[in-house]
Amino acid sequence: MLGPPKPRRLSDPIAVSLEELVPPRNFYRHLEAKLNLSFVREWTRELYADRGRPGIDPVVFFKLQLVMFFEGIRSERQLIATASLNLAHRWYLGYALDEELPDHSSLTRIRQRLGVEIFQRFFEQIVDLCQEAGLVWGRELYVDATKVAANADVDSLIPRFYHDAKTHVADLFAADPAPDDPDDDAANPSPQGVVRLPAGMLPAAVAAVPEQAPRWKLLEERRLAPHRPAVGSYRRTTDFRVSTTDPDATPMRTKYGTALGYHAHYVVDGGKGRIILAALVTPADVMENVPLRDLLWRVCFRRTLRPDQVTGDTTYGTVENIVAVEDAGIRAFFPLPEFDARTPFFGKGEFIYDAEQDAYRCPQGQLLPRRKTKYTEDKVVYRGKAATCNSCSVKAACTASDHGRIVHRSFYEAYLEKVRGYHASEIYQKAMRKRKVWVEPLFAEAKAW
Repeated sequence: MLGPPKPRRLSDPIAVSLEELVPPRNFYRHLEAKLNLSFVREWTRELYADRGRPGIDPVVFFKLQLVMFFEGIRSERQLIATASLNLAHRWYLGYALDEELPDHSSLTRIRQRLGVEIFQRFFEQIVDLCQEAGLVWGRELYVDATKVAANADVDSLIPRFYHDAKTHVADLFAADPAPDDPDDDAANPSPQGVVRLPAGMLPAAVAAVPEQAPRWKLLEERRLAPHRPAVGSYRRTTDFRVSTTDPDATPMRTKYGTALGYHAHYVVDGGKGRIILAALVTPADVMENVPLRDLLWRVCFRRTLRPDQVTGDTTYGTVENIVAVEDAGIRAFFPLPEFDARTPFFGKGEFIYDAEQDAYRCPQGQLLPRRKTKYTEDKVVYRGKAATCNSCSVKAACTASDHGRIVHRSFYEAYLEKVRGYHASEIYQKAMRKRKVWVEPLFAEAKAW
């Protein structure tokens, strides 16, 4: 039969334990049992004063970040609201039913207090735990990068010299200047017509000249060297313009036009766990292929791995990367740019290299002898005789020059040929198929969060 209406007894006090309300098989019970975050307190202890009002436990802060990720929450205000209502979240954070959770604004201040270094150590520690649990395979590594839009508009770009000068002046007047030293020249005036030389500055000036510029540490600085030399006449926009809203963000091309943003670089293990072994976020002017060697060596040394292969897209297939990876005994599974398809003339693939004569042979059987060496570009130039090329019946399909066809050969052509040889193998094809579904979902997950 139909029962009576259910009375609302919401205000009646009851004796209940949060420990009993959370099911034994709840995910957050499993997380608490497997992941002990007590190490965070030791890392952050020196960032807090010895006296004053006690701050929020940094372990709680990182637990809130994990809840935020696992629940797919993008707002810290929503995070606190959700965790306040969810019994399992309260149990995981260690807050009783009558305890108030931290205010969402305090999470921002804690993040600023901890800094990037603490988050980097936290990431490394989690990967250490994954490796100890046997989740890292290490035989295959996959590298990729993605664009991340910044919360700044292109209209915020201003001349860099103006920004640097304004910042410098602000730093100068940030504090009261120190009192000047007494003027020795006023106490001991020079004879008329005699000019004092700043001899006291000479030793300091000599000492200030370094014998050798220190190597720029890309992984620690997370950006390119600000005073790096220009490549020829090419200059990046970031060399002379900077955003006032987000000085670290740099222009990048998107399908909607130019925008400010960053590049997120990943090194992902090829095992079933698909563990992210290294993550680096840089301004967008740091191209995808630039951090490859630093990230790869860091992963191999930090994780004591000896991978058989590293797989990436065409962007990573630079000569520098291929030579470094192959010299380390790792197969470089990178597609190479198809320059032959970008020209209406015969591509380099139509010419056969004769190692004995150190010359190329064209499709018509004519030799292109060695002409000169460009050491600044690490390549050798081969050119056919002008008279032979001009009288050739297929010149229109070969070259538009009246001085003979030119073919370039890299100093490291043997490395490039070795990588091209991988392309026909089944293991390379399998790695390329796997790459399409291995890293991209991780990027999509990160961007959604």
